[in-house]
Amino acid sequence: MINKFVFLPPQSDLFAEWIPRLLDSAPGWDIVAPETEAEARLELADADAAFGTMTPELIACAPNLRWLQAPAAAPDAGYYFDELIAHQTKVTNFREIYNDHISVQILTYILSFTKHSHLYRDFQQKREWRPLDAPHHEIFLPESTVLIIGIGGIGSETARLCKAIGMQVIGIDARREEKPEWVDDMFGPQSIEDQLPKADFVVLTIPHTPETEGLMDFHKFSLMKNTALFINIGRGMTTKLDDLNSALRSETIAGAALDVYEIEPLPSDHPLWDAPNTILTPHIAAQGGRHLTERRYEIVLENFRNFSTGKPLRNEVDKATWF
Repeated sequence: MINKFVFLPPQSDLFAEWIPRLLDSAPGWDIVAPETEAEARLELADADAAFGTMTPELIACAPNLRWLQAPAAAPDAGYYFDELIAHQTKVTNFREIYNDHISVQILTYILSFTKHSHLYRDFQQKREWRPLDAPHHEIFLPESTVLIIGIGGIGSETARLCKAIGMQVIGIDARREEKPEWVDDMFGPQSIEDQLPKADFVVLTIPHTPETEGLMDFHKFSLMKNTALFINIGRGMTTKLDDLNSALRSETIAGAALDVYEIEPLPSDHPLWDAPNTILTPHIAAQGGRHLTERRYEIVLENFRNFSTGKPLRNEVDKATWF
């Protein structure tokens, strides 16, 4: 039996590279790459699987679709619309491929706050020899606690790295029942407010879902220590930036590092740009060069084979909760 797979437009050189590799490694597939949405509608009429971003108009043309590969680890809001959620198709994503890259970025933020390297960089640009007076929010990591909200692949790897340098690790997760060995204590989302006051670092690695949108607001920041640092590297919509700015400027918390934002790019006139003790990076934590592309390919190839043999698909998503 031949299965049909559609790479949804817009097309890319990457898809052109993948198609012959997939046909060679997973025979038994007809793979097409329509250039326009009109062509995609025609191809989806008898398609079994697809890659890319669906629309209500496209999913209506795909009665036989049983597998959709999302183009990201956590697609933007709007990817999981009502018609897609109601459709029979299963959706998979690219979670897990960024675990090492993003967890290292988180550790970079933690170490920068610990040794104040971001502040000394500012002094260097001004040609200032300016040792910070002790104690200047001194942090000794083996006596510090990190609260990681989201113990999925990224959160779990971050927990491992933090534990390796002696930190106490508390985890919050909506799904995971058994804690990894490097997490000291594990709780459900209902315990967030109880755990925030214990942490020296609060790290968000959670996806954007209806339940997590705007999770970190001024009330949550007010529960943190005034010496605590906040890090968001998951999705920007989980944190209210105006509330974070207020928390920083009122010294409700001691600092923040962000790689994701409610609005991207962050507008040049946004007050967070010059908020005290703040590190802002432009959504680059997942960058990893060629081997990340290869990791994506390996997931697609594995699911080609799984689909053909009736095995469970890797990285299947609960469409209703978006992850």
